[in-house]
Amino acid sequence: MEQRRIVLLVCHANTCRSVIAAELLKRELARAGLHRHWEVFSGGVAPYARDGALVSLDARLVLREEGIELPKDAVSTDLKRHRDLVAQADLILSMTRAQLVMLRENFPECHGKPAFTWKEFGGLEGDIEDPFDRGIDAYHQCREELKAALPGVVRRLENATLLRATEKPSL
Repeated sequence: MEQRRIVLLVCHANTCRSVIAAELLKRELARAGLHRHWEVFSGGVAPYARDGALVSLDARLVLREEGIELPKDAVSTDLKRHRDLVAQADLILSMTRAQLVMLRENFPECHGKPAFTWKEFGGLEGDIEDPFDRGIDAYHQCREELKAALPGVVRRLENATLLRATEKPSL
């Protein structure tokens, strides 16, 4: 069996956007039969990102509305403490352009790796704004923006999987 490739989803603290994106992506990869080829991780890059921070209750609620139940012990990952995740990633998707800049400035492990914003990789423009402390409507908007780009994200991962049989494609 071939080794699964790793997609790393990045946001500031890994308690909202990247958690929602990771869970939506895992579900769609499973539906497309691509979960055998891709593994999904998420983490935070901001100075205030911490291991073990609780996932936002509002993030849990908008995922629950999608039929996705996070484990009760789901917590954040601080990429400053888990640089191995950056080093092992085959593809990095951030929620904003500013996060790509943070990655490139503070994580030499990402140099030379394909890195895009979520929307850019999914064929759309713009950033996924942080819903933290803005109420449930902001979380709904965040989830819907993530879902809008999701078909394009999955399509590109599927294309990369099909090409992998002959060579490691550039994403």
